[in-house]
Amino acid sequence: MKSGSDIDTSQVEGNASSEVKHSGKPFRRLETEIASRLQLTEASILSKTEEPEKFEGRVVHQVIVDEEMLNGAKNMHGGVSAMIIDICSSMPIYVLGASTSGHGVFGVSQSLNVVYHSPALSGDTLRVVSTTLAVGNRALSSRCEIWNVTRHRLVASAVHIKMVPSEPKASEFAKL
Repeated sequence: MKSGSDIDTSQVEGNASSEVKHSGKPFRRLETEIASRLQLTEASILSKTEEPEKFEGRVVHQVIVDEEMLNGAKNMHGGVSAMIIDICSSMPIYVLGASTSGHGVFGVSQSLNVVYHSPALSGDTLRVVSTTLAVGNRALSSRCEIWNVTRHRLVASAVHIKMVPSEPKASEFAKL
């Protein structure tokens, strides 16, 4: 993807000014930027408390909220929180599979249910704790909590439902 300075605005449709089109902000890869800021602090396989014969994955990340993550009210944007949850809540599913079967999967999202509890401000340190709920052959689920270490508050919590898509049938390849 091209950066803002590499965009030939004469090739971009629409009636926005060349300056707006040239800013590049809508064209950046936000997910890559946010993911690069996440610092992995824990990756564990633990016995489940309620089912000691089974295991769960637990992954913890840390991130510092910066100006680019804020909304107009100077709080961390809800979309940024959801993206952090999407990225982080997939990790314990992968870690559990890679550690127990030698084959980690990420799957594809079916549902991401986020509850927002309190705002996070620029400079706040966040701790993102993600654990598996259930990991089957096709259905995968995890929970995630974003804790504000600076202010000792829960920022957001979520449940992420994912699935492993089935392989396309041989006849479907012929149609391509």
